[in-house]
Amino acid sequence: MEDVESIWRTDPVTLLDVVMDRAAMEARLADCTAVERVWVLSLLGRGEEAIAAGHALLKTSEDPFRALLVLAHAYQRTYRWREAGRLHEQALRLANTRTKEALVRHQIGRRLFDEGLYQAAAAEFDWAHDLYRNAGRTRQARTSREAMERALTLHNRSRSSERS
Repeated sequence: MEDVESIWRTDPVTLLDVVMDRAAMEARLADCTAVERVWVLSLLGRGEEAIAAGHALLKTSEDPFRALLVLAHAYQRTYRWREAGRLHEQALRLANTRTKEALVRHQIGRRLFDEGLYQAAAAEFDWAHDLYRNAGRTRQARTSREAMERALTLHNRSRSSERS
C-alpha cells in the first residue's frame, strides 16, 4: 500500500490539497467509492466532471452529509464560493455529532481561507479545533489549530500592509 503522503498532501502554506503523484491519483479512480471519486476528480483539476459526479451522488445518497462536503470541495476548487458555501451550510445542518460539525467548520475555514477572508477562516478553524479537542480527536484538533495560526498570520500581515 502506497503512503498517502506520496500521492497527495495538504500544503501548510496555502492549505490546498496538492497531488504529488498524478499517475497514482488517476489510478485511484478505478476502484474508489463515489464520494472518493468526486474528491479525486477535484484534486486532478477535473472540476466540471467532479461537480457532475457530486450532483449525481447527492441525488442517490441515503446520507447526503459526505456528498455535500465533497461537492462543496469540488465547487471550491473551481472558485465557486457561493455554491460551496451553500453546500457547507446544508452539511452543517446535518452534522449530528461534534466530529461532523468540526469537519464542516474546518472545511468552511478552508473555503474562507481560499477566499482571502483570513480572520473569518481563523474563527472557523478555532471552532473546529475546540470541537475536535472536546471529541478527543487530537490529530484533527492540531491540524485545525495550525490552520487557525496560519490564517491569523496572514490576517495580521494584511492588516500591517494596509497600515503602511
